[in-house]
Amino acid sequence: MTISRSFLRRWRFAVPGLLLLSAAAALHAAPAAPAEAAPAPALPAAYARWQASIDAFAAADQARQPQPDGVLFVGSSSIRFWTQLQQDFRQAPVVINRGFGGSTMADCLFFVKKLVVQYRPRQVMVYAGDNDLAQGRTPAQVLESFQGFVRAVRAELPGTRIGYISVKPSPARADLLPLVRETNALLADYVRTLPEADYIDVFSPMLEADGTPRAGLYGPDRLHMNEAGYALWRTVIGPFLLPQQAAEPALQSAGR
Repeated sequence: MTISRSFLRRWRFAVPGLLLLSAAAALHAAPAAPAEAAPAPALPAAYARWQASIDAFAAADQARQPQPDGVLFVGSSSIRFWTQLQQDFRQAPVVINRGFGGSTMADCLFFVKKLVVQYRPRQVMVYAGDNDLAQGRTPAQVLESFQGFVRAVRAELPGTRIGYISVKPSPARADLLPLVRETNALLADYVRTLPEADYIDVFSPMLEADGTPRAGLYGPDRLHMNEAGYALWRTVIGPFLLPQQAAEPALQSAGR
């Protein structure tokens, strides 16, 4: 079959048109489904046991994000089990509890950005070190972790005041009392070198006259505090909380 020249001319002009139509159809096709967000990187093995706690804090923040410029408590179970923390310090506009039971000072350092810095508090109260000693770490290692914690907070929140709550004397860990005393002495000396920082001694008032732990401040496990223990902490820690910033008078805010 012979193809006429006129047909070839028509085909030459028709093919580019078909290609253009195909390209336009492709441009107007339904957009591809968005790629799923990559999962958060897994925590290092040494800290993986805290994943549930970190996820729970993130979920609580999604439900109600704490306001900045509050007082944040972070540390081990003595903070985590302080269920009346907000009520005990209601004079503070925002009290945030980020205690995760069983944690160490080293853990607090590792999670400092997630548990402290992101909330931009005006004051941080830290209780940790007890579990470090129970796990075989030395007083010097507890100090080193706290120094790293302070540097991390001050790097991003230079005006935030930091309070270190001394390691308490638990009856269940009476054998560690010499190490507890050494740890508290090291951290007290270090805190005294810092601006905008406090060493808060709960150790001394939790001792009997003979220097043994006051058993009446603890629950059946002789490790975690009861209501009497928290009542004592409230009276000791309360004076160290920064007073709430007084609101400007209405006349001043009105520019008069």
